[in-house]
Amino acid sequence: MIDLARVEEAGLNALQTPRQMFYDGWVLRLAPGKAKRARSVNAHFGSTLPVGAKIAHCERVYAARALPLLFRITPFVRPEALDTELAARGCDAHETTLVQTLPLDRAPDAPPPGDDLRIVEPAVDAFVDAAGELRGSSDAERAAHRERLADSPVDARRVLVLVEGKPVAAGLAASEGDVVGLFDIVTSPDARGRGHATAVMRWLLARAWERGARLAYLQVEAGNAAALRIYARQGFATAYTYHYRARPGECR
Repeated sequence: MIDLARVEEAGLNALQTPRQMFYDGWVLRLAPGKAKRARSVNAHFGSTLPVGAKIAHCERVYAARALPLLFRITPFVRPEALDTELAARGCDAHETTLVQTLPLDRAPDAPPPGDDLRIVEPAVDAFVDAAGELRGSSDAERAAHRERLADSPVDARRVLVLVEGKPVAAGLAASEGDVVGLFDIVTSPDARGRGHATAVMRWLLARAWERGARLAYLQVEAGNAAALRIYARQGFATAYTYHYRARPGECR
């Protein structure tokens, strides 16, 4: 049986940021940038203080840093009634995300090289620049991405797919023991539908298997139909979901 709480903790570790603090079991992540997981409250661990006082404290912390207050709501939040409490305070639910898993029962097949296609492992700076170019990320978003990857405490492998020397797809695997997470899977808009994202995933999973991974996970927005089709073909299936809660107009 898959230990989903461990998958959630591995996901938290994979997106570590130096701009975070603990508050009575809640992890307050305070990194600016596009990734909401890096700038939201993750109420994953034990909680003892009155929830109203904790929410008020979080409001002050995020306001002091000019960040919108976001709560990431998973099946593991503490206290369990946090989602209901936030809804009663007028916070809206946003961006349902699927956490999908894939047991690695055998060594995945690595993609064969092509005549004009290469898969390379770049350094952090080159990966961030390439992924940012593929996504259209701002300078601030790239800086936040670079900060997270440069300081990551987990075994992270980054890859780029190059066609005629130009990056057309990217991806990252974060391994922790026998669990590996796939992140930053992105393909250039003009190169989609050619199997590049699949090649990235297969390469990362094959390398992770060699380092002992036996369970893979990823996170994908529920409305991303194209990505869901790719992941389903690899055997990924939804294990649980999460969403964000924020005051009206503040989930950005």
